[in-house]
Amino acid sequence: MTASAAPLAAFNNAEAVLARVGAEPLVSEWLSVDQDKVDRFAEATGDHQWIHVDPERARRESPFGGPVAHGFLTLSLIPALLGETVTFEQRMGVNYGLNRVRFVSPVLVGSSLRGKFAVESVTEVDDGGVQVAWNVTVERQGSERPVCIAEFITRHYF
Repeated sequence: MTASAAPLAAFNNAEAVLARVGAEPLVSEWLSVDQDKVDRFAEATGDHQWIHVDPERARRESPFGGPVAHGFLTLSLIPALLGETVTFEQRMGVNYGLNRVRFVSPVLVGSSLRGKFAVESVTEVDDGGVQVAWNVTVERQGSERPVCIAEFITRHYF
């Protein structure tokens, strides 16, 4: 992602988010997934499977021809990609969860990813907040198939 890239949308109230239901997806900048990022994720999670952290063995033995990022690393990038795509002028926002996740194709180390975020629904929740269901597609540059699709749920309190 570029440091100078401005978010595509800014939300300062529930009505602004609601107006995005059914609109075209907002698309993030590209983010590089290098071996250092994969190694740091492996260290943080304890998942040191060779297909992620041993590039030589992965080149020799994996069906992908090299190391691949953890699926959960890809998933964990979604909030950061969203944060680069939209801003919320709010008291508080939280990641509420996921309803569906599929890892459709591998993320080869060295790939660049971006997120597409479409607002599926906005519902009121307690304490004056709104819950937003985002249909998210994570794409790999140069690939026709997405690497991850998910329904990501956030809550926002304006």
